[in-house]
Order: sequence, then C-alpha cells, then structure tokens
Amino acid sequence: MTAGDVEVATDCVVGALRPAVEADWGVRAGTIEWSCRKTAEHIGQAQLHWASQLAVGARTQYVRWSAQAQPLAPPAGVLDFVEAAGRILASVVRASPAGTRAFHPWGIGDPEGFAGMACVELLVHSQDLAEGLGCTLDPPADLCDRVLARLFPHEPRAADDPWLELRRLTGRTTVAGTPAPASWKWRPTPLAEPWDANPDPEPMPFVPLTAAG
Repeated sequence: MTAGDVEVATDCVVGALRPAVEADWGVRAGTIEWSCRKTAEHIGQAQLHWASQLAVGARTQYVRWSAQAQPLAPPAGVLDFVEAAGRILASVVRASPAGTRAFHPWGIGDPEGFAGMACVELLVHSQDLAEGLGCTLDPPADLCDRVLARLFPHEPRAADDPWLELRRLTGRTTVAGTPAPASWKWRPTPLAEPWDANPDPEPMPFVPLTAAG
C-alpha cells in the first residue's frame, strides 16, 4: 500500500460524494449510528490523526489533538475536509522513511499499514455515506485487493469480488453460504513481523454494525 493508493481512494470517494453535496447530510449513514456529516468528519479525523502519528513516530499513544470541519460548514465544506485530510496523509506517507513506526491500538504500524488503514476508512465509511445519500461508490477492484492482502491476510476470503469482500470483513454485508465473522480486526504491522490477531483491545464486533476506526 502506498501514498498513491490513498490518493486514489480519496479521489474515488470525493468523486462519488460530490454530486450529493446539496443533500441533507444529517440523515443516517447506512447501517451505522452516525449521521452522514459525523461519519464524513470521522473519515477526515482518522486521516489527520494517522498523519500525525507517522509525522512524529508516536509509539505509545495517539498524538493528543483533534480536528473537525467548521460547525457551520455546508456538506461541500465537510467533503473538502475529507479530501484535504486524505491528501495530507498521502503526503506524510510518501515522505515517511520505510522504517517509520507509529502506534495504533491493533499494532505498531508502518507507512504501508497506515496507507492501507486510510483506504479502509475512506472506502468503507464512504459506502456508509453513499447508502445514506443515495450515491454509488465503485472503488477500483485492484485497490480493494491490495487492501485485503495487506490488512486482512489472516482472514480467509469468501467472495471473489474484493470490494464485496472488504465490505463483508468490516461488517457491512454478508456473502451467501458464508458464516458471518464474529468480529474483525485489520493488521497495521508489517507482514514480515510477528503479529497476534487476537490481543486486547477486542476486535470490532460484526453485529451490530458500528462506525469503527
């Protein structure tokens, strides 16, 4: 996973959601409990937090700061916040030496891991937005396939379609004939390093669907 992948995911999300900036972003985002506006802000916040992690190589906790769109910003402004945050993270990933490591609750990640997590946040939560706003999100299959290979190598695949599989693994849909996973967790650490798929904190629950990140 690369900075270019984050940029592709960002472009995909912005292109899909821009036609809906005149809609009511106060409606529920898909099956999660947040409004579309709150979900979009969460996407931007995640990108900026991870950019901060990599920028300072924070090893033990998240950098203690917060960001959000201006309270009176219209949906177009909130989407600008999402786009800017994605591009900032891409820039930091691109500038980070390969040996950079930073804290995430599920493991000490590298730039590639944070790029992959960014793509999940952008794509999966924007699918939540698209469902709430009546849009269609169709990310590149090769991008979704790389995300699965980097972040979910420990999960057996149940669908040939990588976008369908990514949504299944993050609790957004099911695949006929395949039991729903009880929980899910991505891998932020380098694939060459040891990693425990089941340490504390607990993985994200599959049911009920919740906004995760």
